[in-house]
Amino acid sequence: MRNLTLLTDLYELTMMQGYFKNKTNETVVFDAFYRKNPCGNAFSVCCGLEQVIDYIKDLHFSKEDVDYLRETQLFDEDFLEYLSNFKFSGDIYAIPEGTVVFPREPLVKVVAPIMEAQLVETAILNIINHQSLIATKAERVVYAAQGDGIMEFGLRRAQGPDAGIYGARAAVIAGCVGTSNVLAGQMFDIPIKGTHAHSWIMSFPDEYTAFKKYSELYPGACLLLVDTYDTLKSGVPNAIRVFTEMREAGIPLKNYGIRLDSGDLAYLSKKARKMLDAAGFTDAIISASSDLDEYLIDSLKTQGAKITSWGVGTNLITASDNPAFGGVYKLAAVMDEKTGEFIPKIKLSENSEKITNPGNKTVFRIYDLDGKIKADLIALADETYTNDQPLLLFDPVETWKKTYLKAGEYTVREILVPVFKNGECVYESPKTMDIQKYCKQELNTLWEESLRLVNPHEVHVDLSDKLYTIKKQLLDNYNKIEQ
Repeated sequence: MRNLTLLTDLYELTMMQGYFKNKTNETVVFDAFYRKNPCGNAFSVCCGLEQVIDYIKDLHFSKEDVDYLRETQLFDEDFLEYLSNFKFSGDIYAIPEGTVVFPREPLVKVVAPIMEAQLVETAILNIINHQSLIATKAERVVYAAQGDGIMEFGLRRAQGPDAGIYGARAAVIAGCVGTSNVLAGQMFDIPIKGTHAHSWIMSFPDEYTAFKKYSELYPGACLLLVDTYDTLKSGVPNAIRVFTEMREAGIPLKNYGIRLDSGDLAYLSKKARKMLDAAGFTDAIISASSDLDEYLIDSLKTQGAKITSWGVGTNLITASDNPAFGGVYKLAAVMDEKTGEFIPKIKLSENSEKITNPGNKTVFRIYDLDGKIKADLIALADETYTNDQPLLLFDPVETWKKTYLKAGEYTVREILVPVFKNGECVYESPKTMDIQKYCKQELNTLWEESLRLVNPHEVHVDLSDKLYTIKKQLLDNYNKIEQ
Protein backbone atom coordinates (compact mmCIF):
# COMPACT_ATOMS: atom_id res chain seq x y z
CA MET A 1 0.00 0.00 0.00
CA ARG A 2 1.33 3.41 -0.97
CA ASN A 3 1.45 6.24 1.55
CA LEU A 4 -0.89 8.82 0.01
CA THR A 5 -0.75 11.32 2.87
CA LEU A 6 0.84 13.99 0.67
CA LEU A 7 -1.74 13.39 -2.07
CA THR A 8 -3.21 16.76 -1.21
CA ASP A 9 -3.27 20.33 -2.39
CA LEU A 10 -0.77 22.64 -0.75
CA TYR A 11 -3.43 24.91 0.63
CA GLU A 12 -4.83 22.10 2.78
CA LEU A 13 -1.52 22.01 4.64
CA THR A 14 -1.09 25.77 4.84
CA MET A 15 -4.63 26.08 6.22
CA MET A 16 -3.87 23.31 8.71
CA GLN A 17 -0.88 25.30 9.96
CA GLY A 18 -3.10 28.37 10.21
CA TYR A 19 -5.58 26.51 12.37
CA PHE A 20 -2.71 25.09 14.44
CA LYS A 21 -1.15 28.50 15.05
CA ASN A 22 -4.48 30.01 16.02
CA LYS A 23 -5.24 27.07 18.32
CA THR A 24 -8.40 26.46 16.30
CA ASN A 25 -9.34 22.83 15.90
CA GLU A 26 -13.07 22.68 16.54
CA THR A 27 -15.07 19.72 15.27
CA VAL A 28 -16.71 20.41 11.91
CA VAL A 29 -18.83 18.70 9.28
CA PHE A 30 -17.72 18.59 5.64
CA ASP A 31 -19.85 17.14 2.83
CA ALA A 32 -18.47 15.67 -0.40
CA PHE A 33 -21.16 15.88 -3.08
CA TYR A 34 -21.64 16.76 -6.73
CA ARG A 35 -23.95 19.18 -8.48
CA LYS A 36 -24.64 17.67 -11.92
CA ASN A 37 -24.85 14.14 -13.26
CA PRO A 38 -22.17 13.36 -15.86
CA CYS A 39 -22.74 12.24 -19.46
CA GLY A 40 -26.33 13.54 -19.55
CA ASN A 41 -27.39 10.81 -17.12
CA ALA A 42 -30.25 11.04 -14.62
CA PHE A 43 -28.12 9.57 -11.83
CA SER A 44 -24.60 8.48 -10.97
CA VAL A 45 -23.09 5.30 -9.56
CA CYS A 46 -21.14 5.96 -6.36
CA CYS A 47 -17.75 4.29 -6.37
CA GLY A 48 -14.32 4.44 -4.69
CA LEU A 49 -15.16 4.03 -1.01
CA GLU A 50 -12.83 1.06 -0.52
CA GLN A 51 -9.87 3.16 -1.63
CA VAL A 52 -10.97 6.03 0.62
CA ILE A 53 -10.98 3.59 3.53
CA ASP A 54 -7.48 2.37 2.65
CA TYR A 55 -6.29 5.98 2.45
CA ILE A 56 -7.71 6.95 5.85
CA LYS A 57 -6.37 3.81 7.54
CA ASP A 58 -2.84 4.60 6.36
CA LEU A 59 -2.99 8.35 6.90
CA HIS A 60 0.28 9.38 8.56
CA PHE A 61 3.25 11.65 7.90
CA SER A 62 6.44 9.65 7.54
CA LYS A 63 9.84 11.08 8.42
CA GLU A 64 10.43 11.56 4.68
CA ASP A 65 7.15 13.46 4.37
CA VAL A 66 8.03 15.79 7.24
CA ASP A 67 11.57 16.32 5.92
CA TYR A 68 10.17 17.25 2.51
CA LEU A 69 7.71 19.72 4.03
CA ARG A 70 10.52 21.22 6.07
CA GLU A 71 12.49 21.81 2.87
CA THR A 72 9.66 23.93 1.45
CA GLN A 73 10.32 26.48 4.23
CA LEU A 74 6.59 27.04 4.56
CA PHE A 75 6.08 25.25 7.86
CA ASP A 76 7.30 25.87 11.40
CA GLU A 77 8.87 23.17 13.55
CA ASP A 78 6.05 23.01 16.07
CA PHE A 79 3.57 22.31 13.28
CA LEU A 80 5.88 19.72 11.71
CA GLU A 81 6.13 18.03 15.10
CA TYR A 82 2.33 17.89 15.20
CA LEU A 83 2.29 16.26 11.79
CA SER A 84 4.83 13.67 12.91
CA ASN A 85 2.27 12.34 15.39
CA PHE A 86 -0.79 12.87 13.21
CA LYS A 87 -3.62 10.33 13.23
CA PHE A 88 -7.15 10.70 11.94
CA SER A 89 -9.53 10.65 14.90
CA GLY A 90 -12.85 11.65 13.38
CA ASP A 91 -16.00 10.04 11.99
CA ILE A 92 -16.78 9.36 8.35
CA TYR A 93 -20.13 8.42 6.87
CA ALA A 94 -20.62 7.40 3.25
CA ILE A 95 -23.06 6.01 0.74
CA PRO A 96 -21.94 2.44 -0.09
CA GLU A 97 -20.31 1.73 -3.41
CA GLY A 98 -22.62 0.66 -6.21
CA THR A 99 -25.49 2.80 -4.92
CA VAL A 100 -27.25 5.03 -7.43
CA VAL A 101 -26.91 8.62 -6.25
CA PHE A 102 -28.12 12.06 -7.23
CA PRO A 103 -26.86 15.65 -7.19
CA ARG A 104 -26.45 17.63 -3.96
CA GLU A 105 -26.66 14.70 -1.54
CA PRO A 106 -23.56 13.91 0.54
CA LEU A 107 -21.68 10.91 -0.85
CA VAL A 108 -19.16 11.21 1.98
CA LYS A 109 -19.57 13.13 5.24
CA VAL A 110 -16.55 13.88 7.42
CA VAL A 111 -17.10 14.83 11.07
CA ALA A 112 -13.70 15.62 12.58
CA PRO A 113 -11.43 18.31 14.02
CA ILE A 114 -11.05 20.91 11.30
CA MET A 115 -7.34 20.24 10.72
CA GLU A 116 -8.07 16.59 10.02
CA ALA A 117 -11.19 17.28 7.97
CA GLN A 118 -9.31 19.81 5.88
CA LEU A 119 -6.41 17.48 5.12
CA VAL A 120 -8.51 14.64 3.68
CA GLU A 121 -10.46 16.80 1.23
CA THR A 122 -8.29 16.42 -1.85
CA ALA A 123 -7.72 12.68 -1.68
CA ILE A 124 -11.40 11.91 -1.01
CA LEU A 125 -12.45 13.98 -4.00
CA ASN A 126 -9.73 12.52 -6.22
CA ILE A 127 -10.79 8.95 -5.44
CA ILE A 128 -14.57 9.35 -5.40
CA ASN A 129 -14.72 11.67 -8.41
CA HIS A 130 -12.72 9.39 -10.67
CA GLN A 131 -14.30 6.06 -9.87
CA SER A 132 -17.85 7.45 -9.73
CA LEU A 133 -17.35 9.01 -13.15
CA ILE A 134 -16.10 5.80 -14.76
CA ALA A 135 -18.76 3.69 -13.06
CA THR A 136 -21.47 6.04 -14.33
CA LYS A 137 -20.08 5.99 -17.87
CA ALA A 138 -19.77 2.20 -17.76
CA GLU A 139 -23.39 1.85 -16.61
CA ARG A 140 -24.50 3.75 -19.71
CA VAL A 141 -22.48 1.47 -21.97
CA VAL A 142 -23.81 -1.65 -20.25
CA TYR A 143 -27.37 -0.34 -20.55
CA ALA A 144 -26.96 0.33 -24.27
CA ALA A 145 -25.82 -3.26 -24.84
CA GLN A 146 -29.21 -4.58 -23.64
CA GLY A 147 -27.84 -7.60 -21.83
CA ASP A 148 -24.84 -8.34 -24.06
CA GLY A 149 -21.51 -8.61 -22.27
CA ILE A 150 -19.30 -5.52 -22.08
CA MET A 151 -15.56 -6.08 -21.71
CA GLU A 152 -13.50 -3.14 -20.43
CA PHE A 153 -10.53 -2.79 -22.83
CA GLY A 154 -9.22 0.69 -21.99
CA LEU A 155 -5.94 0.24 -20.11
CA ARG A 156 -3.63 1.44 -22.90
CA ARG A 157 -5.69 4.61 -23.37
CA ALA A 158 -6.26 5.43 -19.69
CA GLN A 159 -4.62 8.51 -18.19
CA GLY A 160 -1.94 6.56 -16.40
CA PRO A 161 -1.73 3.28 -14.46
CA ASP A 162 -4.01 4.30 -11.57
CA ALA A 163 -6.75 5.46 -13.93
CA GLY A 164 -6.53 2.15 -15.76
CA ILE A 165 -6.53 0.02 -12.61
CA TYR A 166 -9.25 1.78 -10.63
CA GLY A 167 -11.22 2.61 -13.76
CA ALA A 168 -11.40 -1.11 -14.53
CA ARG A 169 -12.65 -1.74 -11.00
CA ALA A 170 -15.34 0.92 -11.34
CA ALA A 171 -16.39 -0.40 -14.75
CA VAL A 172 -16.86 -3.93 -13.42
CA ILE A 173 -18.86 -2.63 -10.45
CA ALA A 174 -21.18 -0.91 -12.92
CA GLY A 175 -21.77 -4.12 -14.85
CA CYS A 176 -18.89 -4.92 -17.20
CA VAL A 177 -18.35 -8.68 -17.39
CA GLY A 178 -14.58 -8.35 -17.18
CA THR A 179 -11.48 -6.34 -18.02
CA SER A 180 -8.36 -6.82 -20.13
CA ASN A 181 -6.35 -5.35 -17.22
CA VAL A 182 -4.53 -8.26 -15.60
CA LEU A 183 -3.29 -6.25 -12.61
CA ALA A 184 -6.82 -5.08 -11.85
CA GLY A 185 -7.92 -8.71 -12.10
CA GLN A 186 -5.33 -9.72 -9.53
CA MET A 187 -5.95 -6.80 -7.17
CA PHE A 188 -9.74 -6.99 -7.10
CA ASP A 189 -10.45 -10.62 -8.03
CA ILE A 190 -12.44 -9.64 -11.11
CA PRO A 191 -12.66 -11.57 -14.42
CA ILE A 192 -9.96 -10.90 -17.01
CA LYS A 193 -10.79 -11.32 -20.70
CA GLY A 194 -9.15 -10.81 -24.07
CA THR A 195 -8.40 -12.24 -27.50
CA HIS A 196 -5.30 -11.49 -29.59
CA ALA A 197 -3.91 -8.62 -31.64
CA HIS A 198 -3.44 -8.11 -35.37
CA SER A 199 0.27 -8.63 -34.77
CA TRP A 200 -0.44 -12.29 -33.90
CA ILE A 201 -1.93 -12.79 -37.38
CA MET A 202 0.81 -10.83 -39.12
CA SER A 203 3.58 -12.77 -37.39
CA PHE A 204 2.59 -16.01 -39.19
CA PRO A 205 2.96 -16.84 -42.91
CA ASP A 206 -0.81 -16.70 -43.39
CA GLU A 207 -4.05 -16.03 -41.52
CA TYR A 208 -5.18 -19.65 -41.38
CA THR A 209 -1.96 -20.76 -39.69
CA ALA A 210 -2.28 -17.98 -37.11
CA PHE A 211 -5.86 -19.02 -36.32
CA LYS A 212 -4.91 -22.68 -36.18
CA LYS A 213 -2.07 -22.12 -33.73
CA TYR A 214 -4.27 -19.95 -31.53
CA SER A 215 -7.00 -22.58 -31.45
CA GLU A 216 -4.47 -25.19 -30.38
CA LEU A 217 -3.33 -23.00 -27.49
CA TYR A 218 -6.78 -21.85 -26.31
CA PRO A 219 -9.43 -24.33 -27.48
CA GLY A 220 -11.77 -23.28 -24.68
CA ALA A 221 -11.57 -19.56 -25.46
CA CYS A 222 -11.02 -19.35 -29.20
CA LEU A 223 -12.13 -15.88 -30.26
CA LEU A 224 -10.43 -15.01 -33.55
CA LEU A 225 -9.76 -11.50 -34.85
CA VAL A 226 -10.90 -11.62 -38.47
CA ASP A 227 -10.24 -8.16 -39.96
CA THR A 228 -6.45 -8.15 -40.43
CA TYR A 229 -6.65 -8.63 -44.23
CA ASP A 230 -10.21 -9.03 -45.52
CA THR A 231 -13.00 -9.77 -43.07
CA LEU A 232 -15.50 -11.56 -45.33
CA LYS A 233 -13.21 -13.03 -47.99
CA SER A 234 -10.41 -14.20 -45.70
CA GLY A 235 -10.98 -13.73 -41.98
CA VAL A 236 -14.38 -15.32 -41.50
CA PRO A 237 -13.75 -18.22 -43.95
CA ASN A 238 -10.46 -19.04 -42.22
CA ALA A 239 -12.14 -18.91 -38.83
CA ILE A 240 -14.87 -21.27 -40.08
CA ARG A 241 -12.17 -23.62 -41.41
CA VAL A 242 -10.50 -23.75 -37.98
CA PHE A 243 -13.81 -24.23 -36.15
CA THR A 244 -14.70 -27.06 -38.56
CA GLU A 245 -11.40 -28.80 -37.88
CA MET A 246 -11.93 -28.43 -34.14
CA ARG A 247 -15.38 -29.96 -34.41
CA GLU A 248 -14.14 -32.85 -36.55
CA ALA A 249 -11.36 -33.49 -34.01
CA GLY A 250 -13.94 -33.79 -31.25
CA ILE A 251 -12.81 -30.61 -29.48
CA PRO A 252 -15.76 -29.04 -27.59
CA LEU A 253 -16.65 -25.68 -29.07
CA LYS A 254 -17.32 -23.29 -26.20
CA ASN A 255 -16.55 -19.60 -25.78
CA TYR A 256 -15.56 -19.45 -29.41
CA GLY A 257 -16.26 -17.05 -32.24
CA ILE A 258 -14.88 -14.01 -34.04
CA ARG A 259 -13.99 -10.41 -33.24
CA LEU A 260 -14.52 -7.42 -35.53
CA ASP A 261 -12.34 -4.38 -34.96
CA SER A 262 -12.91 -2.19 -38.03
CA GLY A 263 -15.25 -1.46 -40.90
CA ASP A 264 -19.03 -1.26 -40.94
CA LEU A 265 -19.74 -3.32 -37.86
CA ALA A 266 -23.46 -3.66 -38.57
CA TYR A 267 -22.97 -4.89 -42.15
CA LEU A 268 -20.00 -7.14 -41.38
CA SER A 269 -21.67 -8.74 -38.36
CA LYS A 270 -24.80 -9.57 -40.36
CA LYS A 271 -22.78 -11.13 -43.18
CA ALA A 272 -20.54 -12.99 -40.75
CA ARG A 273 -23.56 -14.32 -38.87
CA LYS A 274 -25.00 -15.81 -42.05
CA MET A 275 -21.67 -17.41 -42.93
CA LEU A 276 -21.21 -18.89 -39.47
CA ASP A 277 -24.79 -20.15 -39.31
CA ALA A 278 -24.54 -21.74 -42.75
CA ALA A 279 -21.48 -23.65 -41.57
CA GLY A 280 -23.36 -24.90 -38.51
CA PHE A 281 -21.79 -22.56 -35.96
CA THR A 282 -24.98 -20.92 -34.79
CA ASP A 283 -23.69 -20.41 -31.27
CA ALA A 284 -20.43 -18.74 -32.31
CA ILE A 285 -19.86 -15.41 -30.61
CA ILE A 286 -19.54 -12.27 -32.70
CA SER A 287 -17.59 -9.74 -30.68
CA ALA A 288 -16.78 -6.17 -31.68
CA SER A 289 -14.46 -3.39 -30.63
CA SER A 290 -13.32 -0.18 -32.43
CA ASP A 291 -13.87 3.08 -30.52
CA LEU A 292 -17.28 2.07 -29.20
CA ASP A 293 -19.42 4.04 -26.79
CA GLU A 294 -23.02 3.83 -25.62
CA TYR A 295 -24.37 5.81 -28.57
CA LEU A 296 -22.63 3.69 -31.20
CA ILE A 297 -23.66 0.47 -29.48
CA ASP A 298 -27.25 1.72 -29.28
CA SER A 299 -27.15 2.62 -32.97
CA LEU A 300 -25.71 -0.75 -33.96
CA LYS A 301 -28.38 -2.54 -31.92
CA THR A 302 -31.04 -0.47 -33.70
CA GLN A 303 -29.54 -1.45 -37.07
CA GLY A 304 -29.87 -5.11 -36.19
CA ALA A 305 -26.16 -5.82 -35.82
CA LYS A 306 -25.50 -9.45 -34.89
CA ILE A 307 -22.95 -8.58 -32.22
CA THR A 308 -23.40 -10.17 -28.81
CA SER A 309 -20.19 -9.16 -27.04
CA TRP A 310 -18.56 -5.75 -26.96
CA GLY A 311 -15.06 -4.60 -26.10
CA VAL A 312 -15.12 -0.96 -25.06
CA GLY A 313 -11.92 0.92 -24.37
CA THR A 314 -11.02 4.58 -24.82
CA ASN A 315 -14.45 6.15 -24.55
CA LEU A 316 -15.26 4.23 -21.37
CA ILE A 317 -12.01 4.40 -19.42
CA THR A 318 -11.63 8.14 -20.11
CA ALA A 319 -15.34 9.04 -20.01
CA SER A 320 -14.41 10.91 -23.16
CA ASP A 321 -17.53 13.06 -23.44
CA ASN A 322 -17.42 14.14 -19.77
CA PRO A 323 -13.87 13.91 -18.42
CA ALA A 324 -14.55 15.18 -14.87
CA PHE A 325 -17.15 14.27 -12.26
CA GLY A 326 -17.20 17.66 -10.56
CA GLY A 327 -17.56 16.59 -6.94
CA VAL A 328 -16.89 19.24 -4.29
CA TYR A 329 -16.19 19.28 -0.54
CA LYS A 330 -17.88 21.99 1.50
CA LEU A 331 -18.06 22.98 5.16
CA ALA A 332 -21.59 22.40 6.44
CA ALA A 333 -21.43 22.87 10.21
CA VAL A 334 -19.17 23.83 13.11
CA MET A 335 -19.61 22.42 16.61
CA ASP A 336 -20.27 24.86 19.43
CA GLU A 337 -17.67 23.84 22.02
CA LYS A 338 -19.88 24.93 24.91
CA THR A 339 -23.11 23.18 23.92
CA GLY A 340 -21.76 20.40 21.70
CA GLU A 341 -24.36 21.31 19.08
CA PHE A 342 -23.56 21.86 15.42
CA ILE A 343 -24.02 25.37 14.09
CA PRO A 344 -25.12 25.17 10.44
CA LYS A 345 -22.94 26.93 7.87
CA ILE A 346 -23.89 27.86 4.31
CA LYS A 347 -21.95 28.91 1.23
CA LEU A 348 -23.71 31.48 -0.92
CA SER A 349 -23.23 32.16 -4.60
CA GLU A 350 -24.63 34.20 -7.44
CA ASN A 351 -25.22 30.80 -9.03
CA SER A 352 -28.12 29.22 -7.16
CA GLU A 353 -26.95 25.64 -7.75
CA LYS A 354 -23.73 26.45 -5.87
CA ILE A 355 -25.54 27.43 -2.68
CA THR A 356 -24.86 24.62 -0.23
CA ASN A 357 -27.18 22.76 2.12
CA PRO A 358 -26.20 23.58 5.72
CA GLY A 359 -26.00 21.44 8.83
CA ASN A 360 -25.09 17.93 9.93
CA LYS A 361 -27.14 15.84 7.51
CA THR A 362 -28.10 12.39 6.36
CA VAL A 363 -29.93 10.98 3.32
CA PHE A 364 -33.11 8.94 3.21
CA ARG A 365 -34.30 7.11 0.11
CA ILE A 366 -38.04 6.89 -0.44
CA TYR A 367 -39.45 3.95 -2.43
CA ASP A 368 -42.92 3.08 -3.64
CA LEU A 369 -44.33 -0.31 -2.68
CA ASP A 370 -42.92 -1.85 -5.87
CA GLY A 371 -39.39 -0.94 -4.77
CA LYS A 372 -38.91 1.92 -7.24
CA ILE A 373 -37.30 5.17 -6.07
CA LYS A 374 -39.76 8.02 -5.64
CA ALA A 375 -37.30 10.57 -4.27
CA ASP A 376 -34.31 11.13 -2.01
CA LEU A 377 -34.71 13.23 1.12
CA ILE A 378 -31.77 15.12 2.61
CA ALA A 379 -32.51 15.64 6.30
CA LEU A 380 -30.75 16.61 9.51
CA ALA A 381 -28.79 13.77 11.11
CA ASP A 382 -31.06 13.66 14.17
CA GLU A 383 -34.24 13.27 12.12
CA THR A 384 -35.93 9.89 11.71
CA TYR A 385 -38.49 8.74 9.17
CA THR A 386 -40.69 5.64 9.23
CA ASN A 387 -43.42 4.63 6.83
CA ASP A 388 -46.10 4.53 9.52
CA GLN A 389 -46.48 8.31 9.22
CA PRO A 390 -47.61 10.36 6.20
CA LEU A 391 -44.83 12.15 4.34
CA LEU A 392 -45.00 15.40 2.40
CA LEU A 393 -42.20 15.90 -0.13
CA PHE A 394 -41.63 19.22 -1.83
CA ASP A 395 -39.16 20.65 -4.30
CA PRO A 396 -36.70 22.90 -2.38
CA VAL A 397 -36.57 25.40 -5.27
CA GLU A 398 -40.03 25.23 -6.80
CA THR A 399 -41.72 24.68 -3.46
CA TRP A 400 -45.24 24.54 -4.86
CA LYS A 401 -44.39 21.16 -6.39
CA LYS A 402 -45.41 18.66 -3.73
CA THR A 403 -46.01 14.93 -3.32
CA TYR A 404 -48.06 13.60 -0.44
CA LEU A 405 -47.48 10.00 0.60
CA LYS A 406 -49.93 8.33 2.94
CA ALA A 407 -48.72 6.16 5.80
CA GLY A 408 -47.94 2.67 4.53
CA GLU A 409 -47.75 3.78 0.90
CA TYR A 410 -43.96 3.94 0.84
CA THR A 411 -40.81 2.52 2.38
CA VAL A 412 -37.76 4.44 3.53
CA ARG A 413 -34.06 3.61 3.94
CA GLU A 414 -31.20 5.69 5.28
CA ILE A 415 -28.38 5.34 2.73
CA LEU A 416 -25.56 7.24 4.49
CA VAL A 417 -23.83 4.71 6.76
CA PRO A 418 -21.01 4.89 9.34
CA VAL A 419 -17.56 4.05 7.98
CA PHE A 420 -15.18 5.44 10.64
CA LYS A 421 -15.96 6.19 14.27
CA ASN A 422 -13.38 7.96 16.41
CA GLY A 423 -10.76 7.22 13.78
CA GLU A 424 -11.42 3.47 13.68
CA CYS A 425 -12.96 1.73 10.67
CA VAL A 426 -16.36 0.19 11.45
CA TYR A 427 -17.28 -0.77 7.88
CA GLU A 428 -16.15 -3.81 5.90
CA SER A 429 -16.05 -3.16 2.18
CA PRO A 430 -17.61 -6.00 0.13
CA LYS A 431 -15.70 -7.79 -2.61
CA THR A 432 -15.82 -6.10 -5.99
CA MET A 433 -18.05 -8.71 -7.61
CA ASP A 434 -20.45 -8.51 -4.66
CA ILE A 435 -20.61 -4.75 -5.15
CA GLN A 436 -21.45 -5.43 -8.80
CA LYS A 437 -24.42 -7.58 -7.72
CA TYR A 438 -25.56 -4.84 -5.33
CA CYS A 439 -25.22 -2.23 -8.09
CA LYS A 440 -27.43 -4.29 -10.38
CA GLN A 441 -30.07 -4.40 -7.63
CA GLU A 442 -29.74 -0.64 -7.22
CA LEU A 443 -30.24 -0.03 -10.94
CA ASN A 444 -33.42 -2.10 -10.79
CA THR A 445 -34.87 0.45 -8.33
CA LEU A 446 -34.85 3.11 -11.04
CA TRP A 447 -37.76 3.71 -13.37
CA GLU A 448 -37.01 2.83 -17.00
CA GLU A 449 -37.51 6.48 -17.90
CA SER A 450 -34.53 7.43 -15.73
CA LEU A 451 -32.27 4.87 -17.41
CA ARG A 452 -32.63 6.03 -21.01
CA LEU A 453 -29.54 7.52 -22.63
CA VAL A 454 -31.10 10.72 -23.95
CA ASN A 455 -33.24 13.16 -21.96
CA PRO A 456 -33.83 10.82 -19.02
CA HIS A 457 -36.35 11.55 -16.29
CA GLU A 458 -34.60 13.06 -13.26
CA VAL A 459 -35.16 11.74 -9.75
CA HIS A 460 -36.14 14.40 -7.20
CA VAL A 461 -33.81 15.22 -4.31
CA ASP A 462 -35.79 17.07 -1.65
CA LEU A 463 -34.99 18.68 1.70
CA SER A 464 -36.74 17.88 4.94
CA ASP A 465 -38.91 20.63 6.32
CA LYS A 466 -36.47 21.24 9.21
CA LEU A 467 -33.46 21.48 6.89
CA TYR A 468 -35.31 23.70 4.44
CA THR A 469 -36.32 26.04 7.29
CA ILE A 470 -32.71 26.33 8.51
CA LYS A 471 -31.46 27.02 5.00
CA LYS A 472 -34.11 29.67 4.42
CA GLN A 473 -33.29 31.35 7.76
CA LEU A 474 -29.59 31.53 6.90
CA LEU A 475 -30.39 33.00 3.50
CA ASP A 476 -32.79 35.53 5.06
CA ASN A 477 -30.22 36.49 7.71
CA TYR A 478 -27.61 37.08 5.06
CA ASN A 479 -29.97 39.31 3.09
CA LYS A 480 -30.72 41.34 6.23
CA ILE A 481 -27.02 41.91 6.82
CA GLU A 482 -26.55 43.03 3.24
CA GLN A 483 -29.43 45.50 3.50
